[in-house]
Amino acid sequence: MGMWASLDAKWEMPAEKRIFGAVLLFSWTVYLWESFLAQRQRRIYKTTTHVPPELGQIMDSETFEKSRLYQLDKSTFSFWSGLYSEIEGTLILLFGGIPYLWRLSGRFCGYAGFGPEYEITQSLVFLLLATLFSALTGLPWSLYNTFVIEEKHGFNQQTLGFFMKDAVKKFVVTQCILLPVSSLLLYIIKIGGDYFFIYAWLFTLVVSLVLVTIYADYIAPLFDKFTPLPEGKLKQEIEVMAKSIDFPLTKVYVVEGSKRSSHSNAYFYGFFKNKRIVLFDTLLEEYSVLNKDILEESGMEPRKDGEGDSEEIKAKVKMNSFLCFFLFAVLIGRKELFAAFGFHTSQPTLIGLLIIFQFIFSPYNEVLSFCLTVLSRRFEFQADAFAKKLGKAKDLYSALIKLNKDNLGFPVSDWLFSMWHYSHPPLLERLQALENSKQD
Repeated sequence: MGMWASLDAKWEMPAEKRIFGAVLLFSWTVYLWESFLAQRQRRIYKTTTHVPPELGQIMDSETFEKSRLYQLDKSTFSFWSGLYSEIEGTLILLFGGIPYLWRLSGRFCGYAGFGPEYEITQSLVFLLLATLFSALTGLPWSLYNTFVIEEKHGFNQQTLGFFMKDAVKKFVVTQCILLPVSSLLLYIIKIGGDYFFIYAWLFTLVVSLVLVTIYADYIAPLFDKFTPLPEGKLKQEIEVMAKSIDFPLTKVYVVEGSKRSSHSNAYFYGFFKNKRIVLFDTLLEEYSVLNKDILEESGMEPRKDGEGDSEEIKAKVKMNSFLCFFLFAVLIGRKELFAAFGFHTSQPTLIGLLIIFQFIFSPYNEVLSFCLTVLSRRFEFQADAFAKKLGKAKDLYSALIKLNKDNLGFPVSDWLFSMWHYSHPPLLERLQALENSKQD
């Protein structure tokens, strides 16, 4: 027995290797699952070459074929970019990319006179280098998507110079937000004592609220021009509808999205009694009685019922954030987690956040993402049901078709792909629900 016990001990895999292997295995399992779903949807694109009978009266063959080819190209791009991303991530882990980047950031700090005791400073350099690496490796894919796929199908409106200027601006703005917020979060964790996770959680909530509040007024205008919707019939009708259902609308903006893309959209944002609506200028280029009703479809139906839905989602996200920080507090002291990713002699707080939130929580994040997708679809159906109560079923029906046509959305979906990915219900399901309501 003693001999067998010693052999078992000899061949037992260390904890850090089991953790590392589990992370890679789960990552590739998710990738293969996503590839399986994408292949099911791609088969739909390839085989559904004619307008389904139920859409025969509302979609012409030319538009249907354009949307089919557009989605096929996007599917192919998604496959190759996803494969590259998975291989890149695996190689970074296998060859110790994370500890290497940490050591490199330490060298840069050393050149500037900051020793190992300046962990937060080194963490900020690490973040800067990591986001720069990500931006550079993602740039070719972004260029191809914009200037090949979107250009081919008539959506791209950007020049190369505008694109590069925009990319640099986004990177700079991101760093101006990411680095100060990260330094404060790390400082709070360092000095927070046994209950640091509560302070960290509250800090992230405050930061989220502040960013959402200032985004449209101070951040978004750095990239796009926002102007108040001019006085006229459209603005009047929006305000009348908002008032009729006690929607606390304060402002209506038009964003100059046409300088980037001819895709159209609309949304609303804000907290409590301060809601604002944003319309893309591409949505208003051919304003008519038909496409004015797109406002009710574009994820921003002003509704009393939706207020409760929005608050329910916010509450779930807040509780999830608290749970994650609590579990982080439990796991941060486990040295084997750091050792699994190449940190045998030090346990930097930033690296702990990265390991636990990005890798250890991956299974939980996948489940949570699916649950939120299901919840979002449920709320979308509730929004449509509210539109029926307002007597807008026929208008919304037309708007859904118009918006789908303008953005070359493909109306046929594989049920499993749809269930896993679509936070909005597929077009046919929404039209069927509205058709039933029109017959009631």
